[in-house]
Amino acid sequence: MPRSITNKKVLDRYMALAIPDTKVQAMYIWIDGTGENLRSKTRTLDFVPKSPKELPIWNFDGSSTGQAEGSNSDVYLYPVALYPDPMRRGNNKLVLCETYKYNKTIADTNQRKHCLDVMEKAADHHPWFGLEQEYTLLDIDHHPLGWPKNGYPGPQGRYHCGVGAQNVYGRDICEAHYRACLYAGIKIAGTNAETMPAQWEFQIGPAEGIQAGDDLWVARYLLHRIAEDFNVQVSLDPKPVRGNWNGAGLHCNYSTKRMREEGGFQEIEKTIERLSTKHKQHLMAYDPHEGMDNVRRLTGSHEAPDINTFSSGVANRSVSIRIPRLVAEEQKGYLEDRRPASNADPYRVTEKLVTNDCLEQ
Repeated sequence: MPRSITNKKVLDRYMALAIPDTKVQAMYIWIDGTGENLRSKTRTLDFVPKSPKELPIWNFDGSSTGQAEGSNSDVYLYPVALYPDPMRRGNNKLVLCETYKYNKTIADTNQRKHCLDVMEKAADHHPWFGLEQEYTLLDIDHHPLGWPKNGYPGPQGRYHCGVGAQNVYGRDICEAHYRACLYAGIKIAGTNAETMPAQWEFQIGPAEGIQAGDDLWVARYLLHRIAEDFNVQVSLDPKPVRGNWNGAGLHCNYSTKRMREEGGFQEIEKTIERLSTKHKQHLMAYDPHEGMDNVRRLTGSHEAPDINTFSSGVANRSVSIRIPRLVAEEQKGYLEDRRPASNADPYRVTEKLVTNDCLEQ
């Protein structure tokens, strides 16, 4: 065992120690300068918070996270969402934060504030989202978990929703993450093994407005944190393995109140028409590098749409916008945008859908 890998059972001795009822460990979490990675640090509170508004504003060294210059490095953390902490349990909390510059203006990487403004303007439309987060588990040497070190596993076909040690790698991480999300009050809807071995998916939703993005970011944090305990890495790379292997997306199921009502299918068709005119704009927003990551994934094959062409269809997984078969039969429901990359910012994805569907009619 590498010396950097500690014995987790030793930690249990200390985590079992009782702490005073008036003391709470609050883990502040934020998105760093990459727009896709997370950072965190803990402070002790002398009370049990019931709302993020009760929590103190904090700060961090933005020059170490790509969010400020060293000569003026303090960046503020504004608590915006509060969750029970499944790692420390008890009264301890996870605190999702927005980032603000030294002069209290919005940090360049703070996509949440703009998303919240859009969701509040579109509140009468009651936008719902279901986010399907695909991810890949890697060994500590960056090799896909369970894959032969000098070769490849058998071809795709038997791994999707599979069972058995020959088909599934890393289920314990998926299960631990599922329970942790439920404990934290995150609206996790389910999980499944994906088409490429060592690749998994969890779903968030249905969640209305800003909650979809909040819950997904905290679920991502928990996924990385739990994988850390298993000495495994989580990759959100949209194309983690070159060649004849599926990529990874953040498929976004989206609906408004009118879509969900009787006769909503016509509204779905109108929405698809509106989205078709903003295809390039959406692609720029659907990965942190303005389309450069997604170009490796959106090839028109491996259940992914072609990046160059907007398309839609019923039960077709190689189109930009998929209409589920049941939605077509019931003539109401939702659509699935299959373009977002697995490392996309859910705030940008949901904001762009609502803006171009509800606010620019």
